[in-house]
Amino acid sequence: MRQKDYRTEKVKEFQMASISFEVIIHVLVFCAFILISARSQSHPHQPEKHAALFVFGDSLYDAGNNNYINTTTNYQANFLPYGETFFGYPTGRVSDGRLIPDFIAEFAKLPFLPPYLQPGLVISLNTQLTYFKNVEKLLRQKLGDEAAKKTLSEAVYLISIGTNDYLSPFFRNSTVLQSSLKQNMHIVIGNLTVVIKEIYKKGGRKFGLVNLGPIGCLPTMKAIRSQQGGAGECMEEATEIAKLHNKALSKILQDLESKLKGFKYSFSNFYALLEERMNNPSKYGFKEGKIACCGTGPYRGRPSCGGKRAIKEYELCRNVSEYVFFDSAHPTDRAYQQMAELIWSGTCNTKGHCNLKELFD
Repeated sequence: MRQKDYRTEKVKEFQMASISFEVIIHVLVFCAFILISARSQSHPHQPEKHAALFVFGDSLYDAGNNNYINTTTNYQANFLPYGETFFGYPTGRVSDGRLIPDFIAEFAKLPFLPPYLQPGLVISLNTQLTYFKNVEKLLRQKLGDEAAKKTLSEAVYLISIGTNDYLSPFFRNSTVLQSSLKQNMHIVIGNLTVVIKEIYKKGGRKFGLVNLGPIGCLPTMKAIRSQQGGAGECMEEATEIAKLHNKALSKILQDLESKLKGFKYSFSNFYALLEERMNNPSKYGFKEGKIACCGTGPYRGRPSCGGKRAIKEYELCRNVSEYVFFDSAHPTDRAYQQMAELIWSGTCNTKGHCNLKELFD
């Protein structure tokens, strides 16, 4: 009953978010929200202040905006068993429950992140930047110039982007040239840098980023490799481009910090967090780190979870809490929670680039 009451409370918070907005920035689901807390209760993880939270992310961070994009069910998760573990119903989150931003919002004493897209709305990068400026104007109208400036400067901008961009070529062509991947990487990093600078121009100062995980070892990528005659190995080409992306992003953040006055950031090692749980599941309370709970084919890596996509047949594990991955490419609620806790308040690896909690303090 305690869990059920908690869900009811969080659903109410979901409905009470006082300001929210969402935009498409990159390909399908680069999105953003701003939420102002409506709660006053204390929480052991939570700082006393109530900073706003913007979330820009792909399907690892998307709270359900794909439900409203004019796209196919291949990119949606608005059907069971998605959402079943925590919410009891599908929310559009590509997991059995919550995502990392949901936990970060909870720790920061903010409500759940609601999607806020009208059906069929897809916005290009340039249009999105204009939209962001319009949101700033909206904040000024609602809060006044000084309060809006204070909100934007104290807000934390949570960003995760790149996974979809690097995986998509492999779904279209399993023999992708490394040169084309590197070219794509420069585009992704360039677009991300532009977005960060635009946010900074509008007053943003605190940025929380995560690097890419070992994307070549996701169940979906290992399934592709298996179809090519592989024997359980990862798609190293994809993992290598993730490593290059992570290195390039780290350098960009260091450059921005040296050039932009007041620029602060945390850069969490999502790669290591996920890889550790994949390779050593029992150390973290899991039984399976490489096979998905829901899907079909090798490693349950074919994206058939829920039976609403091209492949209708799918298998579903009996105990999702034993698995690191829920579907072919996305972790479970339990895995996300563990990683979110470390992203929030884990040990700092580099001086000045600490956990997210310090950005909210």
